[in-house]
Formats: sequence, C-alpha cells, structure tokens
Amino acid sequence: MSIPNDIQITADIVANHGLSSDEYEKIKQLIGREPNFTELGIFSAMWNEHCSYKSSKKWLKTLPTTGTRVIQGPGENAGVVDIGDGQAVVFKMESHNHPSFIEPYQGAATGVGGILRDIFTMGARPIAAMNALRFGAPDHEKTRHLVSGVVAGVGGYGNSFGVPTVGGEVEFDARYNGNILVNAFAAGLADTNAIFYSKAEGVGLPVVYLGAKTGRDGVGGATMASAEFGDDIEEKRPTVQVGDPFTEKRLLEACLELMATGAVIAIQDMGAAGLTCSAVEMGAKGGLGIELDLDKVPVREEAMTPYEMMLSESQERMLMVLSPDKEAEARAVFEKWELDFATVGRTTDDLRFRILWHGDEVANLPIRELGDEAPEYDREWVTPPAPAPLGDIPRMDVGEAVLKLLSSHRFASRRWVYEQYDTLIGGNSLQTPGGDAGVVRVAGHPTKALAFSADVTPRYCEADPFEGGKQAVAECWRNLTSTGADPLAATDNLNFGNPQRPEIMGQLVKAIEGIGEACRELEFPIVSGNVSLYNETNGRAILPTPTIGGVGLLPDHANMARIGFAAKNQPILLVGAPAAWGKHLGQSAYMKDLFERSEGAPPPVDLQHERRTGDFVRSLIRSGMASAVHDLSDGGLAIGLAEMALASGIGAEITALEGCDPVEVFFGEDQGRYLVTLSVDPQDEALDKLWQDAEEAGIFAPWIGTTGGTDLTLGAAAPLAIEDLRHSHEEWFPRFMSN
Repeated sequence: MSIPNDIQITADIVANHGLSSDEYEKIKQLIGREPNFTELGIFSAMWNEHCSYKSSKKWLKTLPTTGTRVIQGPGENAGVVDIGDGQAVVFKMESHNHPSFIEPYQGAATGVGGILRDIFTMGARPIAAMNALRFGAPDHEKTRHLVSGVVAGVGGYGNSFGVPTVGGEVEFDARYNGNILVNAFAAGLADTNAIFYSKAEGVGLPVVYLGAKTGRDGVGGATMASAEFGDDIEEKRPTVQVGDPFTEKRLLEACLELMATGAVIAIQDMGAAGLTCSAVEMGAKGGLGIELDLDKVPVREEAMTPYEMMLSESQERMLMVLSPDKEAEARAVFEKWELDFATVGRTTDDLRFRILWHGDEVANLPIRELGDEAPEYDREWVTPPAPAPLGDIPRMDVGEAVLKLLSSHRFASRRWVYEQYDTLIGGNSLQTPGGDAGVVRVAGHPTKALAFSADVTPRYCEADPFEGGKQAVAECWRNLTSTGADPLAATDNLNFGNPQRPEIMGQLVKAIEGIGEACRELEFPIVSGNVSLYNETNGRAILPTPTIGGVGLLPDHANMARIGFAAKNQPILLVGAPAAWGKHLGQSAYMKDLFERSEGAPPPVDLQHERRTGDFVRSLIRSGMASAVHDLSDGGLAIGLAEMALASGIGAEITALEGCDPVEVFFGEDQGRYLVTLSVDPQDEALDKLWQDAEEAGIFAPWIGTTGGTDLTLGAAAPLAIEDLRHSHEEWFPRFMSN
C-alpha cells in the first residue's frame, strides 16, 4: 500500500531514508518548512552517499583529473580522452555491489546496463566492457550461488546488448562473505566534436522522457546502496532493478540516431535515484529550474505515487532537453525504435524543482541546494596500523608450491567465467580475457587499438592503504604497457566499509593519497569513477578495494605484445628487477595461500622506477624486439613464467640463480618488473645494445633463461610438465562450480 504524500514525517521515517537528524534539520532550514513525503524521498536520493559523495568529496578533489588528452574529467556521466584523428575514448567504472548480493543475476545485469548507458549518453558507441568481481570464501554457503548468478547476469546483459567483455578480475576472500563486489567498466568511441553533456540550456524547452516505462523496481535503490547490511538483508530485494538488454540496445541506437539530428541540447541517463537525479543534475548544472508533470510519465504499473515515480530506478531510461523545433523529428526516431517518447516537463528560469501530479504541486524545492548543499563531511580518520612484521619464511619445494598455487582459487584459470561472455562480438577484439589487458581495434582506423585493464590487490591495501593505492595504479599502468600501449587515463571504483568508523575512513584517505601520487607520477589522470561505501555486514567490513580501470592507446597494433611465449630458443629477460632479483614476501600469495599467513608490509612501489622501466619495455615492443611480455604481480616470477608457458604451450628453463634463495626469487612480489622474451638470437649484438640502453636508463634486465621444450624448469627444482601445470590451472573453477 502506498504511503500518502502528506503523512507526518517522523524520526523513524527520516532514519529509514538514510538521513541523520542533523541532515533533516538542514533540509528544513533550506526549504523553510517541513518537507512532504515525496520531497523527503527526493532529498534522501540526492543526499545519500551513493549520489552525493558526502564522505569522500573532500579527498576526491585531491586526485589529478586533467591532462593534455583529457577532454572531460569527473562530473559527467563518463570521462572523455582524446585518441587523435578526431576521435575520443569515453569510459567509466561503477559499482553494483549491494544489489548483486541481494539478487545476483539482476544486480549484475543492471550494473552492466547502467555503465553502458553512461557511455552512450555521452554520444559514444560502446566497444568494450570489463568487470571486477569479488566473492566470499569458496567454502561459504552463498558463494557458489552468487558466482553463478553474477556471471550469468554479466553475460546475459552484455552478450545480448552486443558488447565484448575483454577483461576483468574474479577473486575470493572470506572478507567478502557478506558483501560481494561487482564493479562494471565500459568504454566507447565518439567523435571529439560530438560529445554530449548533461547541462541543460535555454528556458521553456521541453524535457523529454525516453526509453522504457517506469515501474516500482529499484525504488530506494540508491539509498539502499548507501547503507551497510544487517540481518534484514532479504527484505531489500524489491530495491533491486530489473534489466532488459534488448530494450537498451534499441535505446542506444535511437539515442545515437537522435544525436545526429542536432535535436539534443542536454541528456542524462536515469541511473541511481532515477528521474530525481537526472532532472536535478541537468537543471542545476545549467542554472535552470525544472518542472515535471508526472501524469505524462510512461508507467507500466497502476496507481504509482509521486514518491515511487521519482525514486524508481527502472532501467533503460533517459531524460533529455530537446530543441523545440526538432521535437517531432525526435519523436519519430523513438517511435521507429518502438520506445517511449514523452514530453514530461520544461526548463524554467526560477531555479526550482517542481513536481506536478493530478493537477497538484506535490514538490517544490530549490534545485541547486538539492545537489550543491548536500552535506560534505570531513570525517574523523586515523592512520591504519602497520601490519605485523614478517616472521620466518616457511620453506616449500618450488615446483610443489607452483602446482599448489596454480590449483588454488587465486590463480586457477578463469576460463569457466569468461567463456560465458561474448569476447569477440563486434569483430574488433585483438586480446581477450586471460592476458594482461584486453585490446580492441579502433574501428575505421588502419592501425590504432585501445587496451583496457582493471587492477587492485586488496590485501596490500589493508596492510598499507597508501602503498596499496599506489600499487593498484602501477599494476594497471604496467598491464597496459605490457601490450605496447601508452597508458592514457584511468577510472576508479573505491570500495570500502563504513566511513563513520575512523579506521575505515583512514583506509579510504590513505588509499586516495596513494592513488593520487601514482597517477601524478605516471601521468595517468583519473577522469571518472565511483565511490562505494558501507560495504559491510553486521559491522564486518570488506577488504579495502580501490579498483583502478585504465585505458591505453596502441598507435599500431601490428606491434602489440602478448603474454604467451612466441617461439623456442628465445632469451627471457627479467626487466626492472632489483639487483638481488627480488625477494619481497610480505603480504605475498606464497605466504597467504600456502601458509595462511598475512604478515609484513606489502611491496613498496617506486614510481620513478615504474616510469623508467615501463617506457623501456614499451620501446622494446615498438622496436619489434620483444616477442612476449608479461608484468609480474601476484605470485611473483614463478607464476608469471607459468602463465606465459600455459598461454603458449612452450616451456622454459630458468638457470641464472647462483647464490639466491629460490623461494624469495620465485615468489617475491617486488613491483615494477616485467618478463620479456626477445625475437633475437642469443648471440646477436642487439642484446649488448639492449643492455647498454637499460644500464643508461638505470634498469637491471638480466637474462634469466631461455624458452623451449615442454617443461618449465625453475632453477634446481624438478621440471614441471606444461600439461601438469595446465591440469592444475584449469581444474579448480569447473570443479568448484559443479559441487
């Protein structure tokens, strides 16, 4: 039963809307009276954490967001970066964590749908998608169900819409038992002279509703996403949206066709907080008011109230301000695509947000204050404590350790996941999941391609959020570099627990500081993103997980590198190695996964070294000397070598280990390192020139072994047959999902 608009607002009602008593008092001061129920809902939608960034805004302002190629940074539906020749890449990453835990299929599906709309709202045609997924412990009772539903939702929506999923992450940890993470990324191509924005301009212009009809699904979704979970989690199921990818595909085509007519003045996706957020943002950005008549909004359910219509998060909807002389032309486009087109309001010059329903004015609020006067908190925070020092290193045979790690949930093949996604649709995919980065051709250009990667190591971030934030950026930058791409810019998805707890807020602050430092040093600006807080259940927070999604440009994909060994008898170089080869085992997968020990500081990130080494590796790729490249991260040298062998079926022998501790050498996770194989004869003078160049750049690049055979031989350890490695690597996920 619907609640009447004139109900008396109580403290419980205010609290149920995610507003504090102080925030409610501020609302009353701003409007000079008590709000009615619809107005309260509008404020709750605009002032929740998901929409207002009230706990993180202070710190997000410190991130670098500009650069020579940046056309649009944070503040719009997506970031826009120039790639030359009159084209731009448009991209963003966003979370759908809470909905996906409650209803995994629809939560994940509508996460994909929402991020795709963010891209084509800007006038770009989507060309690639990724996702970063984190689930609870494999033996937790809900994990397999959640994996199944989320993967099916991602594939069901993306495959039907027609965008290739070219990369991502799937990880497991008990800290996500009660709150999984579903971070969705999408990128598209647009002409630089045809980027569309959400700023409304002009008074008395039609405000037009486009796409699917409005229902009750998703009412209160943004508010739900801004609160931690408790034991009443199942009661939140009605707040999850329901998606229709075929409608979204038609909406894409209709929007792009309409944009080409010159009719669109402003456009905004109806995402979080639906009609409320889209209308307020368009009006406030343009210094205009908006008047909406809800009787004209297309609905699919009977007796919907103003509150429900304003807060519904039904999918596949857009709001536009159109040129009046092109309204009939615009209507014809949407009718052709069998989508709703309804003029539901107009722009005004009074900076008010007015809502009409059945002839009555049911809301009248100051439009700028809905966004600009949202609370901005400088929350108390404390510096996270240092981790316990690293104790004695337990020993294990190197070969046995490799086999155990490859058959663990961390390193097992994700083939079961990505084979449910269409990775090739569109015909432009050059690298699909399983490598360092996905790569997609720039359609219409003879040589250009774009590379995409998403990265973070949450255990590093918990041990030291500052270094963990730096490492997430650096690893993403390395993965793009490993293909031969110039890293252009990044998007972030900052997933943390309750910011009202000083220790959690401290994680967020220090991670953002680390991200900012790395982005400045690597000239890798943040151009879009999302903050997802309150990711915890009954006071138990997730691991801090600031996911970084990056985009890189390959001028000529003919020189692109892959991770698989390319041929036998090729030298293997460890480029960027410290003089002692690498030995950092603090917070390593070796310690965590084989001995259940989380000790020591995470590996430090030397950003100047990252820059020098990455530029050097990229030069090897561009020159044609590098035949295969793989960055080193989780699992260290041994896992990196195994992954290169598995990707190619070609073995390798690693020999140059005199005087080194094999556990430290093979499983240390020192940063800034790449494995590079060379398409030159080991006796070629070009190798001497390479080492001279490396030495002049301050880079250590030892020749550590040679490719060939059907075994992987790691120093004195017994040879590992590639087929045995493959069996270990491929077995875990199908077995887990079939139990």
